[in-house]
Amino acid sequence: MIPWGQAFGLPPGFGPARRADAAAARKGCPTQSDMPRNWEERYAQADSLDFTPSPLLVEVAEMTKPGRALDLASGHGRNASYLARLGWSVVAVDASRAAIQIVQGRSAAAQHSVEACVANLESAEFAIEPSGYDLICDFFYLQRNLFPQIRAGVRPGGIFVAEIHVRDDSAKDGPRSPGFVLEAGELRREFSAWKLLFYSEAVQPGNSRATARIIARRA
Repeated sequence: MIPWGQAFGLPPGFGPARRADAAAARKGCPTQSDMPRNWEERYAQADSLDFTPSPLLVEVAEMTKPGRALDLASGHGRNASYLARLGWSVVAVDASRAAIQIVQGRSAAAQHSVEACVANLESAEFAIEPSGYDLICDFFYLQRNLFPQIRAGVRPGGIFVAEIHVRDDSAKDGPRSPGFVLEAGELRREFSAWKLLFYSEAVQPGNSRATARIIARRA
């Protein structure tokens, strides 16, 4: 596997090493494991929401020319808003109407290009357009039958970036159902035919459970 920074022709010290600097920002970002089940109630508490983008996404966006991006299960738009600020044309999808209203309000106020859609991904209310995106991101949302659509939805040369909980029997909290966590190596296998720029399975600073993280490019 090519080191992440080297894959983009970056100087030493750029890429995964910067995640240590971003750990403090990452701490406190809501995930599926620490957010209440009543999503509408959660997103109604706008003052308590964290809009810090994922450090992994920040690395990708800083090294990639803006294009069209899809943010799956976007929540209140911490990642979608960040991409839009950089000039990306973003489609943000989430089942929570309250979350999407936040995305719409923030993008309208900032005059950013974000198409925010209320859609239940599990009910197939949103179809990923084949070869429709230069970047698809998925943070802390697992729906296995979406992986074929994701692979088809990224344009040749485009990027998929994700961080999803992986099975961790030693953890005391967080999701445990097989439907909500990846098995070891599962995410890597889903994108085994792609150019793997970065992959890890570990507990990240500020989190109590292991996650699988991936940056992969479609050939």
